[in-house]
Amino acid sequence: MNATLGKHDNGASGSVKLDEIDLDIIRTLKRDGRTPFAQIAQRLGVSTGMIRQRYQRLVKEGVLQVVAVTNPLLLGFSTMAMIGIKVDGAHLQQVAQEIAGLEEVIYLVLTAGAYDLFAEVVFRDNEHLLEFLTARLRTIEGIRETETFMYLKIAKEIYSWPDITNNNQQSTSNE
Repeated sequence: MNATLGKHDNGASGSVKLDEIDLDIIRTLKRDGRTPFAQIAQRLGVSTGMIRQRYQRLVKEGVLQVVAVTNPLLLGFSTMAMIGIKVDGAHLQQVAQEIAGLEEVIYLVLTAGAYDLFAEVVFRDNEHLLEFLTARLRTIEGIRETETFMYLKIAKEIYSWPDITNNNQQSTSNE
């Protein structure tokens, strides 16, 4: 199976051609990002150098990113929230860029609907959250309104999505 996946890490659209070896590298590293290239190569019957080159291409093209995932609660950030943000239309990109630069923001999306942006944020405590909202977020020019949704309990948290490399779909476009 060959697949064509759309690129979207920087907002650009396009496509990247992937073959079975690429897809197997992705599936393997999705299960365990620390899997040695030599182990992947042995299972596929190819050289370690080939796996390394494929991995580097997948990273360069924005298809793959292997990172360490930390637990904010265990690192002393006891308060987590999602903030819905309404923005003056002409300032959306500028506001998003400014919010993205705030260290407490761990996830930011531009959306369609009641809110223009959603920001997932982490804080040491409620005092830190209050300071963030009043002294930093709400002072950004172009923000009209915010609503904070405090996390009481995280019921599900994963860092992957359904494996589109295993279905019969030959092409996925993100244009």
